[in-house]
Amino acid sequence: MNHPVQPNALKKPLPEALTSALKSIFGGRLFTTQAMREHHGSDESSYDPMPPDAVIFAHSTDEVATAVKLCSSHDVPIIPYGAGTSLEGHVLALQGGITIDLSQMNRMIAVHAEDLTATVQAGVTRKQLNLEIKDSGLFFPIDPGADASLGGMAATRASGTNAVRYGTMRENVLALTVVTSDGRVIKTGTRAKKSSAGYDLTRIFVGSEGTLGIITEVTVRLYPQPEAISAAVCSFPNASDAVNAVIQTIQMGVPVARVEFLDENGVKAINAHDKLGLPEKPLLLFEFHGSEHGVKEQAELVQEITAEHNAIGFEWATRPEDRSRLWAARHNAYFALLQMRPGHRSITTDCCVPISRLAESILETKADCERNGMVYSIIGHVGDGNFHVLMLVDPHDASEVAKAEAINNRMVSRAIEMDGTCTGEHGVGLHKMDFLVQEHGEDAIDTMRGIKHALDPKNIMNPGKIIRW
Repeated sequence: MNHPVQPNALKKPLPEALTSALKSIFGGRLFTTQAMREHHGSDESSYDPMPPDAVIFAHSTDEVATAVKLCSSHDVPIIPYGAGTSLEGHVLALQGGITIDLSQMNRMIAVHAEDLTATVQAGVTRKQLNLEIKDSGLFFPIDPGADASLGGMAATRASGTNAVRYGTMRENVLALTVVTSDGRVIKTGTRAKKSSAGYDLTRIFVGSEGTLGIITEVTVRLYPQPEAISAAVCSFPNASDAVNAVIQTIQMGVPVARVEFLDENGVKAINAHDKLGLPEKPLLLFEFHGSEHGVKEQAELVQEITAEHNAIGFEWATRPEDRSRLWAARHNAYFALLQMRPGHRSITTDCCVPISRLAESILETKADCERNGMVYSIIGHVGDGNFHVLMLVDPHDASEVAKAEAINNRMVSRAIEMDGTCTGEHGVGLHKMDFLVQEHGEDAIDTMRGIKHALDPKNIMNPGKIIRW
């Protein structure tokens, strides 16, 4: 797909001395084949691949530090890579260089069940972590949908379906091990629940998208598995009723664990993809965590609220297999929508607004998509004001791509005007750099740029992302 962001014309070939040194250290874990490079130069965004010059698979923090030192000595860009599930071009190698794949750094370092913490290597995925700790009575709640790596989730400040109850990676990362741009290894934070000791380096690196350093280990909060879990699904005659039901639920302080919105297009897509028979109308999917009594009380209150907003049915899914099927369908919504227009690509975007402005923001975006004849769906973690728009376009039709980007521009601008943000969880990457200026202002961006210059003076850490050098 043609896109206004193109690889840097000043890209230089890899120095032979660097390639030779990396080969001597990584051996068969250094790849320069076209297929491997293209795989690591693409993600789930709408950008065409921008491959690195080489890919290495690291197994330890020391190996990452060694590779970074070598790249730094030759001024060669470095791009960290986890699971490749990012949506805004985070892993594309704009200036070539070396991609360091951390997926094989997948060791559980320590689980301290009594302190409700776990420390893992960056390549451990959220599903792997939960599988490892399932017998401890604990779980890790951050669920961005894809089976992303914990290092990547920290780097993009991920959240997902459970954020309305448990927060995002910002609230759930206690400490990090980071390799800095000159190859030093630093520790940020401790397993203590709070600290007033110095600058909060953990929060600086959480959300930095690999532009300040490479996260190699992560310490996260764990939570007791709830005594009872219940899910419910209900449909609405229109999107306005559905979103207003969510707003009232949140404003009344009902502690729902998850509340997801799918418009009628999204429901139609998952019905076809997952062989479901849901009414093809705007839908809310709720999940409640707590004691048996607490879950029952929450669900009954939400049922009353949805009835006030013209809900069509309120069906329970108390059996684990029924809940799993519903949530699997929700997580498959992206791939389900792609099947609605085979051979086309999705321009996927998100924003987040104060909960009181959520209905207005969604309805205006929906009307914009309709006016422009887009094949689209709006889905979202609406309990925290975050929603996503997926627009299917012909990658060879410049006018369709331009229409989708214009809709994205208007949606994000509205969100910022509502005192919201250009991205609730996708991150900035390449796609939202200009929106970041609109949201924060030039002085704040200059402050961010100052941090980037201080921590990465050679601009070798994932260059060309978040802010312009």
